[in-house]
Amino acid sequence: ARSENVLGYFINVERIPNSCSHSPNRISLKERKIHVNLSMAYYRVNISAYNEAGESPQAIYIVPEFSGTDLPGQIHIKSQGTNAVVTWTPEYNPKCFVVDWGTGKEDMRMKIVTTATGNFTLDNFQPYKLYKIMVHTSDVCQCESFIEHEKTFGVTHFYSVEGVPRTGPTNVTILNITKHSALVKWTEIAAEDRLGFLQGYRISYTDSSRKKSLAVTLNSSTTSYHLTGLKEKTTYRVQISGFTNAGEGPLTLSQPFSTPKYGTVEPLCICITQHES
Repeated sequence: ARSENVLGYFINVERIPNSCSHSPNRISLKERKIHVNLSMAYYRVNISAYNEAGESPQAIYIVPEFSGTDLPGQIHIKSQGTNAVVTWTPEYNPKCFVVDWGTGKEDMRMKIVTTATGNFTLDNFQPYKLYKIMVHTSDVCQCESFIEHEKTFGVTHFYSVEGVPRTGPTNVTILNITKHSALVKWTEIAAEDRLGFLQGYRISYTDSSRKKSLAVTLNSSTTSYHLTGLKEKTTYRVQISGFTNAGEGPLTLSQPFSTPKYGTVEPLCICITQHES
């Protein structure tokens, strides 16, 4: 706030989703900073300033999504049609578990599990969509207290039914072409087009006579490949597809390139020295 007449600030930290019947507690501050310990659930922070005349409109901040590599637990998912059974092995028995599942912050559901169990059935899963499932623990089971006491136990991702990618990778380019080699680069298939867990890519390349056709299988983290053993002065065509456990997706459009007759020519410098007679 720019005004020197600001007396303080109101902060609301709201969990997404929030199945509690009451709104989150409002925090009043004099300073322009606050430290809160949050789980890996989604959160919205609403901030407003106030003075003797009243309260300002709220500024809304969405806490960015982050990943944890040292979470204490593993979550396992087993598909049952449109439902899924989530199992985990807790290190201790908290008073309750909080389970979140959905395709993103705008589409999350929340369930509080108070029984001392290591499994839970979730419903309403759609095929070919990637779901994020989070299990949190809390030793205080009042709904409004989850923000302060909730800790993330484990996070996993899940497809109830996997499909093949709907597209191939984009921005396929051929670089560094020599007599016998070329570098193929591409942009990975977008998450919304994978329709399953991407296992890898297949590169197919064929010479102009179609006498030589090869296919190379690469892992899903690869976005470039060095073609070798090519023939000089030959036109090749390259196509790339992605594949999941359900199968291979469509090939990209054929990308042509030609190898030169001669290798890479290095710049040649001719130096002439003049001698006095």
